[in-house]
Amino acid sequence: MSSENTIRLASRFDYSYHREFNEAYVPLLDEPTVKKIVLDFATVQYIDSSALGMMVLLQKKALNVGKTVAVKSAKGEAAEILRMANMQKLFEFL
Repeated sequence: MSSENTIRLASRFDYSYHREFNEAYVPLLDEPTVKKIVLDFATVQYIDSSALGMMVLLQKKALNVGKTVAVKSAKGEAAEILRMANMQKLFEFL
């Protein structure tokens, strides 16, 4: 694995995506060579508050194991929601 791994998010990033999201990031937290997890928002058209909570939880878990989390390709309504939630204070935006 490289030091940076990308998780491509579903077009609907909400609670129904919780299990799949966890299955994508848990192995990355355990992998010592991974230093940064990138959340790819390229196809995200809908995001709700539970998704924001999942992102914050991932950020806390990542920091606890010395990793960072970044957001890339957020656009449209999803980008606006991330901005309104001040996610730029928690995540690097690429």
